[in-house]
Amino acid sequence: MLTNSVPDKSQLSARERILVTAHDLFYREGIRATGIDRVIAESGVTKVTFYRHFPSKNLLTLAYLEYRHVLWMNWFRAALLRHGCEHRGVAALPDALDEWLSDEHYRGCAFINAAVEFGSSMPDVMEICRGHKEDLVRVIAELLPPERSNPQLAEALAAAVDGACVHTQMGMSPALVRAGLETSIASLVGGVSRETATESSARTARRNSARKANGAVKATRRE
Repeated sequence: MLTNSVPDKSQLSARERILVTAHDLFYREGIRATGIDRVIAESGVTKVTFYRHFPSKNLLTLAYLEYRHVLWMNWFRAALLRHGCEHRGVAALPDALDEWLSDEHYRGCAFINAAVEFGSSMPDVMEICRGHKEDLVRVIAELLPPERSNPQLAEALAAAVDGACVHTQMGMSPALVRAGLETSIASLVGGVSRETATESSARTARRNSARKANGAVKATRRE
């Protein structure tokens, strides 16, 4: 999903290689747990080059979060469109999120993770994290029918999305997480979502059947 959006490092400038490498490491293993020397080694630059572009790890952390924000929001909007948000509205949310939550590289929300790591010790980090969540609320607000559009409802739906992200990160059942998100949408938005949630569940069942069928075909080919 998002990993497919990261460009080929061999085609990037030194600064871009550092940033993309930091993105992969920080998201996968944590910001504090990843040392600068590892970022330098894996990005294939010298220390002089690294510090010319990023004089401190704090500045690299901020650049990583800003980069991740653009990457994630671009994916999110595209995923919503792929799943018919123009006519399904908020009912497209579970299908769109399923692309991310079911990805083998999923390690939770980068912004929730960063907020937990740094808390109030780095106000600039918290500002970027809040900005990301505010943009998430705005995108969700655009999915609501005009008669139901209000900031409180969009905020509640965004909280449900964050809950699904955290529960998935904790290893809870993907089916239960999805069902919980669909129930939240139905409860918050009402009849508009109840009808489409049923359709979404049927679509999920068809998709799972297709995945099993594809797996059986691959197994047969290996034999």
